[in-house]
Amino acid sequence: MIGHAAALVYGLASYLIFSLSFAYTPAFLGNFLVPKTIDVGADSAPAHAVVIDAILLGLFAIQHSVTARPAFKRWWTRIIPASCERSTYVLISSALLILTFWQWRPIAATVWRVEGWPAAMLTAVFWMGWLIALLSTFQIDHFELFGVRQVVDALRGAAGRMQAFKTPLLYRLVRHPLMLGMLLAFWAAPHMTAGHLLFAVMSTAYILVGVRLEERDLVAAFGASYEQYRRRVPMLLPRLFGGDSVASETRHGG
Repeated sequence: MIGHAAALVYGLASYLIFSLSFAYTPAFLGNFLVPKTIDVGADSAPAHAVVIDAILLGLFAIQHSVTARPAFKRWWTRIIPASCERSTYVLISSALLILTFWQWRPIAATVWRVEGWPAAMLTAVFWMGWLIALLSTFQIDHFELFGVRQVVDALRGAAGRMQAFKTPLLYRLVRHPLMLGMLLAFWAAPHMTAGHLLFAVMSTAYILVGVRLEERDLVAAFGASYEQYRRRVPMLLPRLFGGDSVASETRHGG
C-alpha cells in the first residue's frame, strides 16, 4: 500500500506539472501574459537560434514518439512499476516542454502580419484549436491518457484495463482530433515570425510522422476494427474541408 500511495502522489504530481505546462503553451505561442514567449526572450544570432530551437523541438519529438511505442513500454516497465509508466512519460514530456519554453531563442523576422478582421479570425482559430485539443482528450479518457487513472487503479487494487476501441464525436470527424487542434493552434498566428514558423514547421513534421507510428500500434492493438475506421474517417482534415488528400492515408496523441 505504501508503494501504491507513493505512485499515486507521483502520478498526481506529474499530472499537475503537465497541466501547468499545457496552460503555459497558449500564452507562449500567443505572446501574452507571460514574460518569456516564442517571440520574446534572449537575443541570439539567427543561425545560433535556429540550431538551439531545432534541438529543443527534436528532443521533444524523439522522446514523445520513441517512449510511446509498445516495445519501449515493455522494456521500461521492467524498471519502473507499470502503473507509473504513463505518468513518467507525461512527466518527461512536460519537462522537455518546459525546457523548450526556458531555452527558446526568438527569431524576430516577420513572415506575415495581418490586422483587423483577418487577425481576429486567426485568433479565433488559435483558441478553437486549443479547445479541440482539450475536448478530444476528455472524449476518450483524459485521466488515463495522462497517467492518473493507472495510479488510482493500482491503489484500489484494480486490474489494469485494456482500453476499448471507441470513436466519440470528434473522432468521427478525424482520427486524430488532438493533433488537428494542435496544428490549428500552431499555424493560426496574426503575426508569424521566423521563430514561430520554425516551431510550426517542425511540430507539423513531428505530428505527421508521429500519427503514422501511432496508427501502426493501433492497427496491431485493434486489428480489423481500426482498419475499417481508417477507411471510413480521415486522418487529420475533415472531409468537410476536402480532407481526403492527407487523411485517406492513414487517437490520443503521442
